[in-house]
Amino acid sequence: MCLSWVKSKETRQIFEVMDLCGAKVTQVLGPCAYSEAPDGGWGWVVAAAFFIVEVFTYGFIKSFGIFLEDVMDEFEESNSRVSWVVSICVFVMTFNGPLSSVMTNRFGFQIVVMIGGLLISTGTIATSFTSSVNQMYITYGLVAGLGYCLTFLPTVTILSKYFTRRRSLVTAVASTGESFAMFALAPAFSALRDLIGWRHTMAVIGALQSIVIICGALLRPIIIKPNASQDTETDTLSSKMLKALGPQEDAEHVMLENSVTRNKELTAASGVQSDKDSSTTGGHTSPHKDPTESRCLERSQVHVKELEKTGRDAEEQLEKDGDQKLSVKNPLLDFSILRECSFIFYSLFGLFATLGFFAPQLYIIRLSMSRGVKREQATYMLPTMAVAEILGRFSIGWVLTRKPFRRRKLLVLLACVVIMTMDLVGFTLVAEFWGLVVCCGVYGFFMGTLACTHIPMLAEDDVVGIERMSSAAGVYVFIQSFAGLAGPPLGGVLVDVTQNYGAAFYSCAVGMGLSAMFLGLVKPAKRGFSCRRRSLKRFKCERNVCSQLGNGEQTQDQRPDRLKCCSV
Repeated sequence: MCLSWVKSKETRQIFEVMDLCGAKVTQVLGPCAYSEAPDGGWGWVVAAAFFIVEVFTYGFIKSFGIFLEDVMDEFEESNSRVSWVVSICVFVMTFNGPLSSVMTNRFGFQIVVMIGGLLISTGTIATSFTSSVNQMYITYGLVAGLGYCLTFLPTVTILSKYFTRRRSLVTAVASTGESFAMFALAPAFSALRDLIGWRHTMAVIGALQSIVIICGALLRPIIIKPNASQDTETDTLSSKMLKALGPQEDAEHVMLENSVTRNKELTAASGVQSDKDSSTTGGHTSPHKDPTESRCLERSQVHVKELEKTGRDAEEQLEKDGDQKLSVKNPLLDFSILRECSFIFYSLFGLFATLGFFAPQLYIIRLSMSRGVKREQATYMLPTMAVAEILGRFSIGWVLTRKPFRRRKLLVLLACVVIMTMDLVGFTLVAEFWGLVVCCGVYGFFMGTLACTHIPMLAEDDVVGIERMSSAAGVYVFIQSFAGLAGPPLGGVLVDVTQNYGAAFYSCAVGMGLSAMFLGLVKPAKRGFSCRRRSLKRFKCERNVCSQLGNGEQTQDQRPDRLKCCSV
């Protein structure tokens, strides 16, 4: 299947359509053509690639803490200065989301992810040779952070294209790669660091991260091509080309098409007439033929040739204009999503929800100790969160694939956000070990549900849909980046002012509560826009009908046939 597709006529037609739409991409493995999203097939390979990408992106970012003390001791820097390495990396990763979308739309998923894997490996290996924290800001923060951006977003986007019914479950299971990295690889790298030092361990990790380049090569683009005849496809493509034209140019191109059709008819008629003449004379020219008739026949043949040339020019002009218009209709980054209220509300949900993601991991140990819990016991809080997060990812993936919840995914996500908000408030109220353990377990569980669904949820029709997910994911993550950069400093300021670690949890609870409010407005905004659009269409239709009927004295019951277009 990977080699024979190049020679097939069907695939050549697919590439012609891709070229017409401006999809000039360089591919390592050829595209997979399906009549609909397969919910499997090559998608399982893409899911495995996403699992590995998760291991070496978010998994390693969360495991970077094993090197903090070594870096602080060697460079004689403070905790906050070294922590900025990860903060810059995460900010660069999310801030450049639109860049990832533009490059994906221009060059394709494979090339972009392979470039990202190269940047990750190069940045991590270069970090092992740094001589100051400032250099680490560049090598790991900027270079590796940009590589993480070019790797994660395209992979999760193309995975969503391969699945529809199983999308939530597959994404949730594949996203457990970061949790696997925290449980399996982080202790292994910690032991390796004790043997060969943090610099050599960082170089080994950088070499392993080059596996992402192979994963990028496996991300074969998917083409959804419904079963239809070649003529039907050509007619559909031509109609789409005409729809892409502006209103000022529409009439001109209709005239061109009419000219092409008329020329073809004349050519066919001329051919039929010539056949009739030939059959009448038996293939021989009559010696008594009128010279005037011969001259008229010659002139008509010349005229037919001129019409054929005009028709060919008209066809070329139609193809050229349609190509230009379709390239305009398929920009590298679709900013029209910013005009949709549903996407704006969903982006605000992501912005404020990000404020609630950082405090428990950063401050839970110190909060526990301030409540009288021993340090040895406080260290169990983070593993409790990690185990619960894995369970949450599996659970939300299973729930969202059940038939009763397939059309209520946003409501399920909203319920998770509300419970998580109440749990963050609970952190500030409990004062003993088991109460904190329960809060950590609940937080980790619902953290897992949100972490693996908030980006794939963009593919749902209630938000933006699968067609525009690539651009939407880039803009969405870009908006999130500001909360990711401002969240930890805001929590630190509140802790310093109040001298209470619970203040950071209050700020997270407020942010999560605001995110729940905006998430609840997403679906009403989407439906409200559709209802207003249908109402406007009905109003225009009724106004046109009334103008056609004169004074509009007839009732709607007396003119049902004329109001068929007004039904919604």
